[in-house]
Amino acid sequence: MCVHSDRLIAIPELDFSSQIISGQLDTFLNAYGTLLKSSMSTLRKRDKKRERVRAEKLAARKQRLAEPVSIEGPKRGKGRRKRQRRVKAALKQEATRQRMQKKQEAKEKTV
Repeated sequence: MCVHSDRLIAIPELDFSSQIISGQLDTFLNAYGTLLKSSMSTLRKRDKKRERVRAEKLAARKQRLAEPVSIEGPKRGKGRRKRQRRVKAALKQEATRQRMQKKQEAKEKTV
């Protein structure tokens, strides 16, 4: 039986047995090793660079969420659009913070 992240999958266990004459052991081991190597070639190596880039992006995003958006400038006249964009960015940031907090609470609840 194998356990995958959130579900249980029943996979029948396979048992192999072989009887090999001692004189042919080296031949068998070479053939078996070649077979194992060929089946392993389909596996992928971990892409550490991609993981690092993802981690850096996540850290930068969390840092952006941590620092508040400053809302300054005139309500009317020159600079009004800039202020409105900042207000909208602050509201969006707060919504994102709440979403992240709910996601974190759900994650802690399941663990």
